[in-house]
Amino acid sequence: MGNASIQPLKTVVPDPHESGDDPIALARRLQVPIWIFDIDNSSIAYANAPACHLWQAETEEELTSRVMASDMSATVAKRLKQYQADFIESDATFNEMWTLYPNGEPKSVMVVYSGFVLPDGRMAMQCEVLGGTEDEPENLRSAEALLHTDVMITLFSKKGPTLYLNPAARNALVMPMKSFSDIFAFPADYADLMIELSVTGEHRLVAEILTVSGKRWFDLSAKSCLDAATGEPAILVTAIDVSELKVARDKARYLADRDQLTGCYNRAYLQNHLSVLSLRDIADDAAIIFFDVDRFKTINDRHGHEAGDTVLTQIAARARAVLREEDVVSRLGGDEFVILLENLKHPDAIDAEVARIKDAITQPIFHDVTRIEVSVSMGVAVFNPGTTDFAEVMRQADIALYTSKQSGRDCWTLFNEAMGDAAQERAVIEDELITALENQEFILHYQPRRNLKTGQVVSVEGLVRWQHPQKGLIPPNTFIPICEETGMIEELGRLVLEMGVAQAIAWQDSGRDIDVSLNVSPRQFNDDQLLTTLLDLSQTPGFPSGKVELEITESVLIGDHEEIAEKLKTITKMGYRVAIDDFGTGYSNLSYISRFPLNCLKIDQSFVKQLPESGPIISLILTLTRQFGATAVAEGVETEEQLEWLTAHDCEQVQGYLFSPPVSIDEFDDVMDRLRNDGFQPQA
Repeated sequence: MGNASIQPLKTVVPDPHESGDDPIALARRLQVPIWIFDIDNSSIAYANAPACHLWQAETEEELTSRVMASDMSATVAKRLKQYQADFIESDATFNEMWTLYPNGEPKSVMVVYSGFVLPDGRMAMQCEVLGGTEDEPENLRSAEALLHTDVMITLFSKKGPTLYLNPAARNALVMPMKSFSDIFAFPADYADLMIELSVTGEHRLVAEILTVSGKRWFDLSAKSCLDAATGEPAILVTAIDVSELKVARDKARYLADRDQLTGCYNRAYLQNHLSVLSLRDIADDAAIIFFDVDRFKTINDRHGHEAGDTVLTQIAARARAVLREEDVVSRLGGDEFVILLENLKHPDAIDAEVARIKDAITQPIFHDVTRIEVSVSMGVAVFNPGTTDFAEVMRQADIALYTSKQSGRDCWTLFNEAMGDAAQERAVIEDELITALENQEFILHYQPRRNLKTGQVVSVEGLVRWQHPQKGLIPPNTFIPICEETGMIEELGRLVLEMGVAQAIAWQDSGRDIDVSLNVSPRQFNDDQLLTTLLDLSQTPGFPSGKVELEITESVLIGDHEEIAEKLKTITKMGYRVAIDDFGTGYSNLSYISRFPLNCLKIDQSFVKQLPESGPIISLILTLTRQFGATAVAEGVETEEQLEWLTAHDCEQVQGYLFSPPVSIDEFDDVMDRLRNDGFQPQA
């Protein structure tokens, strides 16, 4: 295929009644190859002798019987349909170099194509060979490539009209076109390209082009040139369809910036956005709201992870719905989110804005038919983008969030410098705790548990204390929460178990009949190493089977009940007893609790303090323990009135400051002597 020129059509219509003017008869007398090609049927309808010779056919009948669709490429078929449309609509003729393949042998000829109406009214194509070509193989191959390539190649006059379109361009572009600008979906792209052409003579860009398939993205390369036929200024354009590639890249870029579950921006995008924001000259303040979902693990355990995902996606959607377009919602991971509020015209109004956001995202959420109540804890830091870096802002918001959690959750806190000082102190404690665990700077204090029927001390609860080498004895409320949050509780819990079991063995070896109760945190209970630790300790020589009790909280029982029950049964088979600490303050499903091998329920001290008003609740717990043969222990007994009520209602055991605070092992014998001689009267 070579260059094509558009000329007025001179359609030859055969009239079989006027044989002297029959164009077919005339064509058969000509010495140049002429044939009529039936485009619809992909076959030759008529051919003169030179045409038969060109096509290597013995007779016209043989040539017209050939079905040429079998070895016709899709590109050629499309090109022929383009010709047919042009013959009908534009009265066009074309001069092109074509390579024919008679009996598989390539033959390149220059052909003029024009419309020819068949007797049945269909538009066919008259093909007249102007002559052969002596082009080099490279030229022939390049012409063939130009025909078959999917790359659009066009030549536009700078004055407007189209000078040349290769088959790919003719097949894709919306016709007719009056000028080069007609192909662009956005005029700004055309304007940019023309400006660059006027400066450098060439330009490349990716732009949306109007095609017969709608808007598509093309990689365009344009160069200023001269039309070879007229010498007038022209623009040569090559265009490659990159729509799929651009969509894939856009999707990859989207995924790189987004959290896949919620559609929020991710941590990387937020960090980069804040970095860019810090480089701008912005007078207005901004704010970071760092928040997470309160007790999100409980939601997952109680309702399932799909419900947890619903909570996260709903919270994200609600946050985006109530924010401005320029604000950013980012999910850092898990249930942690960050909201960036830019351009705060009135920073003093941050209270009302945070309250509005918090109210919007904490409305009840429905997963299928399940209603899930949610609350969030928030930390807020107001800053100027030009003077505060990302790490500092996030640190401040994180500190404020921690303060909200310490204040009971379901609230928000605005960062101030006092919080920063407290956070610094906490960081120092964290560093010191790492050293304390390495050096085993922890000891146990023991609080007696008294049997109300016998008056005897039957058990003690081992409570951990930090023996700091410089600061002295540090109470657990200073370091236990930090250990829980940082994961150090697992190592600390292992030390507590080792110390408690060692003391139980020592008391048994000395002939003292007393149980030891030790706390196991929820995080420690879920640790895969817990069973290994307990098994190793149970195989220690002299291990007092049935004398070591492990206290767990009700939250441990939330989740896969069968799995939890099996784990507790494994623990009891090793020789441990199991107690629920702070019973009545958490979630207890009574239909499942009887499945667990529980030996003891410890009534939370908050109920004991409210006696006698809390009497019905305590009576219910006492009845429950009797139903499945467990021991009831009232914690936090501090007054004689509390003791009298518990004694009157047959509570089996008590523990509290009325008898003794937790004491060191060095003080323990003196406490035991005092309790044996304090005149305590057992239940009648």
